[in-house]
Amino acid sequence: MGRGRQKAKQTKVARKLKYYSPETDYEALQRELQAKQRDHVAEDRDDDYEDWRDHIPSATDDDWFN
Repeated sequence: MGRGRQKAKQTKVARKLKYYSPETDYEALQRELQAKQRDHVAEDRDDDYEDWRDHIPSATDDDWFN
């Protein structure tokens, strides 16, 4: 295939892609976004250090330094 035909074919494909407008499923998009938000919130809640975060040892705390 010559360069002219090849370029014409690429132009045709590019034009199809540019003006192709598929039907948008907004309900599926909403479900996907809500699932991502729930995952993000769940990640924020998972705190491995939550149990000991309130107790900060001090120099007078015998349990930590003996």
